Amino acid sequence: MSDTREYLAEGPRVGIRPFTRDDAAEFTARARESRELHHPWLFPPTTPEEYAAYAGRLIDDPTRAGFLVCEKETGAIAGYININNIVRGGFQSGALGYGAFAHAAGRGLMTEALNLVVRYAFGPLGLHRLEINAQPRNTGSIGLARRCGFRLEGFSPDMIFVDGAWRDHERWAITAEMVRT
Repeated sequence: MSDTREYLAEGPRVGIRPFTRDDAAEFTARARESRELHHPWLFPPTTPEEYAAYAGRLIDDPTRAGFLVCEKETGAIAGYININNIVRGGFQSGALGYGAFAHAAGRGLMTEALNLVVRYAFGPLGLHRLEINAQPRNTGSIGLARRCGFRLEGFSPDMIFVDGAWRDHERWAITAEMVRT
């Protein structure tokens, strides 16, 4: 388990913090343990080399922000939430990607964490809009979007290349105004 580090935001049970290169061992072990849960929706890094490249992009690329979801009681990594494709200027938007790890799935930790990330994105990061693109059969991801107040905005056939094929996705979004009201 990781050391408890300073969190960017905290809820009753979880805190969110940036990825570090030192999280490789725990993150990849959790990803390997969670393969069945994640397939066929996502494929987080499972080796130190894959993690180094993945975390490096989240740490070094200003168009991305990565957050580890940690259980406050133990500091254990419960999941992750990334804001990808951050566009500034008049758009102030980003696309969310996320995953829970098997030991933490179904406990409401990701709902708490996604709400923290949304508030952080609309506060310190200065974003105006966040989007989630979820495959229609990914009921867990769609349920999380709904629980956190995202609205369904549309359907895009053949939108994202996942697991060897172009997959249809539902588009969900939330804006800063929706959170304030």
